[in-house]
Amino acid sequence: MSKRQMTISELEEKAREIRLMIIDLMRVAQAGHVGGALSMTDILVVLYYRILRVDPSDPHWPDRDRFVLSKGHGGLGVCPVLADVGFFPTERLMTFNKLDSGLGVHPDMRQIPGIEMSTGSLGHGLAVAVGMGLAARYLGQAFRIFAMMGDGECQEGTIWEAAMSASHHRLGNIVGIVDRNMYQIDGHTEDVTAIDPLDEKWRAFGWDVLEVDGHSIPALVELFEGLDVGLHRSKPTVVIARTIKGRGVKFMEGDGAAWHYAMMTDEQMEDAKRDITEMEPVR
Repeated sequence: MSKRQMTISELEEKAREIRLMIIDLMRVAQAGHVGGALSMTDILVVLYYRILRVDPSDPHWPDRDRFVLSKGHGGLGVCPVLADVGFFPTERLMTFNKLDSGLGVHPDMRQIPGIEMSTGSLGHGLAVAVGMGLAARYLGQAFRIFAMMGDGECQEGTIWEAAMSASHHRLGNIVGIVDRNMYQIDGHTEDVTAIDPLDEKWRAFGWDVLEVDGHSIPALVELFEGLDVGLHRSKPTVVIARTIKGRGVKFMEGDGAAWHYAMMTDEQMEDAKRDITEMEPVR
């Protein structure tokens, strides 16, 4: 499927727009995993507006790329993007986290077009991606699979079982992405259960490892457009994206654990939207 590619400046403005939508969605939901939604916004924007081969008018198109939100609590960040690209009407966002709406904090694949897998219990999304990668080989299809993980999630044993399996089966059609914002709900990742050196761990499990500033749109575009992904390759790839929890909102940045899951006052929401409006892009 072909589509007009957004320019770097258009992607940067779109990322600002999505962040503002996330803050508005917090008002609707009355709470949410806002820090991690803001940390992965730039990555999601580059993927959905420039990289992924998807068709919002045909969510089950067989040859589409698959995006698996392994950090399933990231619905606050993903749902605005899916609505904006056309998977469902943006008006539906006004039901987010409401009774019987279908739009939950953890996205449901049976309720939300564009969601490939219902996730929530951390650590399982990469295993699902491995299954998709094997299915592509069995079916002879060329779709790619992108799996977004949290860094705290990389403390889960199933992540490493899946990583080992992907390498063993030589699934070069899988791209893992780690939102390396350094925080989880209990605190700094290195204080809870240290995962560094994260790059060396992935290499030891047989993956090609790339690192990038997860808030630099130009760097993200260059990296993802330069990826060679497919079953012709013998190794899966993981992208470790260095991010800031709560990116764009000054009172959240540097206080990641406090804003893993939280609610803002009306005054804080206005401050957050002002900060996002005034934020400078990372080049």
